Amino acid sequence: MRTDTRHNIYEFQDCSSIVICGDIHGDFNLLVNKICVQYQMRDTLIIVAGDCGFGFEAKGYYDNIVKRNAKRMNECNNWIVFVRGNHDNPAYFDGKAFMHKRFMAVADYSIIKACSHAILCVGGAISIDRQYRKQSWEKYVLKQKGHIEIGPFARNCYWSNEIPVFDSLALDRINETCAIDTVITHTAPSFCELQSKNGLCCFAYEDSTLIDDVNSERSIMDLLHEKLIQQNHPITHWCYGHFHQSWHNDIDGVLFKMLDIMELYELH
Repeated sequence: MRTDTRHNIYEFQDCSSIVICGDIHGDFNLLVNKICVQYQMRDTLIIVAGDCGFGFEAKGYYDNIVKRNAKRMNECNNWIVFVRGNHDNPAYFDGKAFMHKRFMAVADYSIIKACSHAILCVGGAISIDRQYRKQSWEKYVLKQKGHIEIGPFARNCYWSNEIPVFDSLALDRINETCAIDTVITHTAPSFCELQSKNGLCCFAYEDSTLIDDVNSERSIMDLLHEKLIQQNHPITHWCYGHFHQSWHNDIDGVLFKMLDIMELYELH
């Protein structure tokens, strides 16, 4: 792997295939077993489209995941890149905090270059159960009587800066360096599934701004899509997770693919 730190570009010159994965929700060991043992993948780059599960445990837990699986990943010559979800502590996704030879959490607006693809990664979404998560954490803190971790990597179950960010300047810089053909996000533009908001009703009852915030989340993805189209990027694929269902559709020449939990999709 080669890295251009100026533009958050990661090149995987030795990989022969790219597989996109839906949410894994902390099942790191299961994912490694699935790709290396069950499907016997070799020389493969796996990109997890958010809700990886960073932040629910102490930082050392994730370093132990790397140690536990390094031998198997090295033998298979596989890599896993993690994109930020709403159920992830954003502190892990700065391109430095969790950066290993075979496992890496990349910052928003990072570019992955592999198998002749240039892939834009943009994370974030709204947790529809955020009120429940905040209340549960407050109860946990009270039980601990203040004896809890502090700092950017302290354990938690909700992070207020979970929403995706539209960074026009980053897109301008990217436009000067490469042509994007694939986009991987956690959530999706408003014209993609899921569009029904029926499942939000029970959560919105106790969260008065939830519907507006979810609409804003999707609008940010719309802005991202519009900007990429305006810049004439040759996009053929857009993959995302978040909604825990599987769906795909060709929209104006772009295959939009929603991935279910642990669903794998090979990028051609």
